Amino acid sequence: MTDVRIDATPPTEGAEGATRTKAPERRLLHLLGPAFVAAIAYVDPGNVAANISAGAGYGYLLVWVLVAANVMAVVVQYLSAKLGLVTGRSLPELLGDRLPRPARLVYWAQAEIVAAATDLAEVIGGAIALQILFGLPLPLGGLLVGLVSMVLLSIQSRRGQRPFEFVIMGLLAVIALGFLAGLFVSHTDWGAAVGGLVPRFEGTPTVLLAASMLGATVMPHAIYLHSGLSRDRHGSDHAPDRLRRLLHATRVDVVFALVIAGTVNVAMLLLAASSLFGVDGTDTIQGAHRAIVDALGPTVGVVFGIGLLASGLASTSVGCYAGSTIMAGLLHVRIPLLLRRGLTLVPAVVLLSTGFDPTLALVLSQALLSVGIPFALIPLVKYTSDHRLLGDFANRRSLTVVAWAVTAAIVGLNVVLLVLTVTGAA
Repeated sequence: MTDVRIDATPPTEGAEGATRTKAPERRLLHLLGPAFVAAIAYVDPGNVAANISAGAGYGYLLVWVLVAANVMAVVVQYLSAKLGLVTGRSLPELLGDRLPRPARLVYWAQAEIVAAATDLAEVIGGAIALQILFGLPLPLGGLLVGLVSMVLLSIQSRRGQRPFEFVIMGLLAVIALGFLAGLFVSHTDWGAAVGGLVPRFEGTPTVLLAASMLGATVMPHAIYLHSGLSRDRHGSDHAPDRLRRLLHATRVDVVFALVIAGTVNVAMLLLAASSLFGVDGTDTIQGAHRAIVDALGPTVGVVFGIGLLASGLASTSVGCYAGSTIMAGLLHVRIPLLLRRGLTLVPAVVLLSTGFDPTLALVLSQALLSVGIPFALIPLVKYTSDHRLLGDFANRRSLTVVAWAVTAAIVGLNVVLLVLTVTGAA
C-alpha cells in the first residue's frame, strides 16, 4: 500500500537525529529522555484506580504484582527502544511492512481499541482530579483535560520531541511528589509490605485486580510508541560504535525512568493499604480521596489530587501520540495530532456524561489493556530476536529466554482473566 498522508504532522527531531549522529553527545545525560515519555504510561490514572483498589481491598497482598510487572516493563521497554534504534523503524511500521492488508487492518483495529481504552482511562482520571480539586462536573473536567492535552501536543508538533520530553519529565516529577507525599505521613506496616512480595492470590477478584494492575503497568501503547520515540530522538543508520553507546544509554534511560514509575506505583498501593484498608467507600477514587483527607489531612489530599491531574494530562498526551504512531505504521496514514486528540476525546466525554462509575471504567479499561499486551509483545520479542533483522544486535539467547518467559506469564494471566470473566467468576 502506498503511503497516504492527510495533512502530515510537522517534522520532529527524527530528521535532526541523522545530523546529530555526526557529533555524538559526550554526556550520557544528553541521551536520556524517550523512556521518560514512555514511563508516563506506567503512572496514568488507570494505575491509580487499580493500585488503590488493590491496597484498599486486600492490603499488601498484591505488592508482588507491581514489582513483577515493573521488572517485566524494563525488559519490554528496552526491547522496544532497541528495535527502533537498530532498524530505524517503529514496531507498528515493521508490522505494517510485513502483514498482508487484511491482517494489517485487523491488527490496527485491535491496537486502536487498546489506544482508545488507554485514552478513556486517562481523560477520566484527569476529570476526577479536577472534580476533587475544584468541584467541576466530570464531563466539563474531561473536556478541559482534552483541551490542555492539545496544548501539550502542540509543543511536540511545533517545537520537536526534546522540548516535549522536558515537559513530560516535569509532569512526572509532579506525579511522583503527588503520590509519594502521603506515604511519608502514613503508618505503613513494612513487615506486611515485605510479606506482600510473596506471589499469591485470595480468590478470583484478586486475579481480576492483578490483571488490571498488569495492564496498567505493561501497557501496549507504550510498547508500540517507545520504538518510534527512540528512533525519532536519535535518528537511524548509526555506526556500530555509536549504536552501542545509544543502546547503553537506552538501558540507563529505561531503568531510571521505570524505577521512578515503579516506586510511584508501589507507593500508591502502600498508601491505600496503610490508610484505606477496610475503610468504607474507598472503591472509587473520589471515595479514596475523602478517606485520605480524613486519615492524613487536607494537604495530603490536595497533593494527591494534583498528582492525579498531572497524571491525566501527561498520560493522555502520550497516549494520543502513541495512537498516531500506531495509525501511521499500520495504516500508512497520518492525521494531525490535534485532530486525533479531538476525535478520541469524544468517547470519554460521552461516557462521563452517562453517569457510569468512572473508577470502575478505569479498572475495566486496564483489564482490557492487559488482553491487548500479547499482540504488541509477541512480535516485539520475535523481531528483536531475529538476526536477519537486527544482525549482531539481536537478542542474546538469555535475553530471548527471559523475554519469552515474560510473554508467557502475561498471556497466561490474560487467559485466566478471560476464563473468569466469561464464566462470571470475576
